[in-house]
Amino acid sequence: MERIRNFNPAAFASVMGTGAVAIATYRYSGYWDPLRGLGIGLTYLNAALYFMLLVPWLLRWILYRKDALEDLRHPSRGHFYGTSGAATIVLAAQFLFVLGKETIAWYLWLWGAALTILFAFWMSYEVFIAGEVDLRHLSPAWYIPPVALIILPFGAAFMKATTGYTKELVTVINYMGWGAGFFLYLALYAVVTLRFIRHELMPPQMAPLIWMNLGPIGAGITALFALLNNSPMPGKEPLFVFAFFLWGLGFWWLVMAAAMTLHYIRNISLPYSSSWWAFIFPLGAFTNATRDIGAVFGLKILDLFGFMLLWVLLAMWLIVVLKTAVLRKDTRA
Repeated sequence: MERIRNFNPAAFASVMGTGAVAIATYRYSGYWDPLRGLGIGLTYLNAALYFMLLVPWLLRWILYRKDALEDLRHPSRGHFYGTSGAATIVLAAQFLFVLGKETIAWYLWLWGAALTILFAFWMSYEVFIAGEVDLRHLSPAWYIPPVALIILPFGAAFMKATTGYTKELVTVINYMGWGAGFFLYLALYAVVTLRFIRHELMPPQMAPLIWMNLGPIGAGITALFALLNNSPMPGKEPLFVFAFFLWGLGFWWLVMAAAMTLHYIRNISLPYSSSWWAFIFPLGAFTNATRDIGAVFGLKILDLFGFMLLWVLLAMWLIVVLKTAVLRKDTRA
């Protein structure tokens, strides 16, 4: 029961990361056919992981609501509740695009949308009424609720699959999610960047969070393309160009995140912690976005670059999985 009481709200980051790896692997199977089977296998693995985490997450809200609410109201830990909704939406995207199981994907997307909207608004409210927030509590973890909103259009295909008021509601949720999430990210991006400039470096155990800028950027591109491809709106070309500009910001952050990680390794330290999952979803999101940009603009060089990123992503995912398994074994011992 103590494990349920102390359940980490950030645990669903592992589902987000594994889902991004599975989708990227499946999408790049045109280069090497076995990647298709790997992507499908990772999807089933991720589904099992999701439901394995969902049980203690729900029990904590039922049995230890006070502890759960205390985490939610914390200026740092509270943002990690956004991973529950984001992970559900990522899993829905896997069932939709990798497995082709539309009905399961639909119900997962509905559940994920409800969680995402609930925690995105609730967390913002808690921050606004909390008063002054210490600069040290600002970190890229604040991007998690906006990311969850941004990826709501991973279910944009349901705008075509539904009718009547359901179709209208799904359309509103998809556009609201991307708009609210992306522009909220831009506001937080300025604040968090100011923290990087004005304050000392984050503690070594939080260093992987630097990569999280790639999450809203990469996922924002893929989600925007999903909206554009499933909407009848005219004059879409400027939005595709905007996405390419956004990819440029992501590339800058990719280089910066790699450089900062090397700085920690060489000059400080980079001990393993659960925050290492922050390496995976952001890089996976940017890898998928690179695939999207390369396909839309017919740029083979970007497609090849994304394929190279995929192997880096797979290697990092495997390292984090092994480190996590060893940590859990040591904890039980």
